[in-house]
Amino acid sequence: MTNFDNIINRRNTSSLKYDFAVERGYAADILPFWVADMDFPAPPAVIDELVRCSQYGIFGYTDAKSDYRETLHKWFSEHHGWTPSANSLIITPGVVYAICSAIRALTEPGEAVLIQPPVYYPFSESIRDNHRELVNNPLVLKNGRYEIDFDDFEQKIIDHQVKLFLLCSPQNPTGRVWLREELLRLGEICLKHHVYIVADEIHHEFVRHGFKHTVFASLSPELADITITCTSPSKTFNLAGLQVSNIFIENQHLRRQFRHEVNASGYSQPNALGLFAGKAAYDHGDAWLNELRSYLESNLQKTKAFLAKHLPKVKLIEPEGTYLLWLSFNDYALSDKELDEIITKKAGIWLDSGHIFGSEGQGFQRINIACPWATLEKGLVQLKTAFAE
Repeated sequence: MTNFDNIINRRNTSSLKYDFAVERGYAADILPFWVADMDFPAPPAVIDELVRCSQYGIFGYTDAKSDYRETLHKWFSEHHGWTPSANSLIITPGVVYAICSAIRALTEPGEAVLIQPPVYYPFSESIRDNHRELVNNPLVLKNGRYEIDFDDFEQKIIDHQVKLFLLCSPQNPTGRVWLREELLRLGEICLKHHVYIVADEIHHEFVRHGFKHTVFASLSPELADITITCTSPSKTFNLAGLQVSNIFIENQHLRRQFRHEVNASGYSQPNALGLFAGKAAYDHGDAWLNELRSYLESNLQKTKAFLAKHLPKVKLIEPEGTYLLWLSFNDYALSDKELDEIITKKAGIWLDSGHIFGSEGQGFQRINIACPWATLEKGLVQLKTAFAE
């Protein structure tokens, strides 16, 4: 059994989450709940494998053998009922890297790429940085749950001649786990208008009981043929710093275009330790992951209870997946600047401001609950105190 209550001091480890507050304009001792990594050690099998491999003392060029692919195929088959084809895998250092590569591979400068805000903010950054037109199909908040405006989705595609759609599934930051029917409807529209899809499915293992993640490419051969599926062990097993992501592309022509962009960026062999850690995680991390999910559910329930008792004006959007909570502070009628000031300076905690996910996120904040409850509780108490003043 893993003790997820154990607090590990991550300061002075060059942790982006803990050690770069001053560089980003915050107090050195601010309590961070922003970036989406976890304050838990990776599964024991991963740590053992990293120690074993490090004992060789040689860290030369390394690549994935067939057993790595077999491990991935086994995992996705058993956990998601989806088996990607043998040659579909391309390894990249990260999902955002893959998204940028896909944008360059599948569109030309000035062409339109569609997203659904509020959404993971590197989506819009990747589109703008690559000089493409950003098109928004905002999600609609109805009765505390986000939905897709399918009519607007199709009309935006028509009006802007959209070439590429970036799908976030499960959705970050809203926590939606899209229904199979919703994904099929999106897919039908994309097929009708010849729109390619990049499916960012990095949070696919964090789905709450009663919900089910559907791999978009598993819906039909026709949809698999126009989709780039982005996955990684980084979120699932807390391996982000080892920089290995697994990108699956069934269509040979799309795969060649994507690989060309990866090659053009100068990237070739993946991080050696990332490969070994990823394989060990998928081979032996099942039990650890189940324990983690239970702990995260406990953190969620405790957070809901705390907010209901001490911060009733803060509205939690009930998550269906991810370990990120989307909180509305709109009942306080504060500007984004005023809200950020209270949270960072009075409460002394570091969240992700909602407006960075798009204008639809104004008045919201995103909080990462993948940490020991004592750490999360401390942050919530500081938040309560700040809003009580």
